[in-house]
Amino acid sequence: MNYKARIACASVLSASVFAAPVAFAQGSPDRDQAGPYVKGSYGGYKAHGGEFDDSNDLYGAGLGYQFNEFFALEANYVDFGNFGEDDTKAKLKGGALVAIGRLPVTDSFGVYAKAGAFAAALDVDAFDEDETYDDVSPVIGAGVDFRITEHLTTFLEYNRYNVDIDEDDFNGQLNNDGPDFDTAQVGLKFQF
Repeated sequence: MNYKARIACASVLSASVFAAPVAFAQGSPDRDQAGPYVKGSYGGYKAHGGEFDDSNDLYGAGLGYQFNEFFALEANYVDFGNFGEDDTKAKLKGGALVAIGRLPVTDSFGVYAKAGAFAAALDVDAFDEDETYDDVSPVIGAGVDFRITEHLTTFLEYNRYNVDIDEDDFNGQLNNDGPDFDTAQVGLKFQF
């Protein structure tokens, strides 16, 4: 997908995410705040640090449990796809386990922060060498959500991931500090 198509797709998704609540805002259905949920998201990221300055699309899916309107635990999977340049290419995917603290602003709208651990599988192909790194590192994030219906919620969030590369690999030609990933995602959450 080229750059202009990504911008157009992100614009349409963002517009629908923020227009849908207005369309459904006539009633504010009550619901039990506790229960399991599933979610899916699409977004983009910017990789920076070390030799991996790049940006691309990402896809995510998750399962969680909302204990009350203030706290949830969530496990999710994120696929960052391929990134890098000619001499330094990489592919990243992984799963995270996070705790989410949420502050309800209204009955339908809230802001939240999250923190946890990201278990990454980073495949690096650089300078005619291949290495795979299985690493666990911190992840932090923040977002806003809006309940559309009794069971369906839309969200927009930012997350920060970090993966380190062993400094002894690739004859010391790669910086082991990074890459860092700044992500922005829009998505839907369905609570049972």
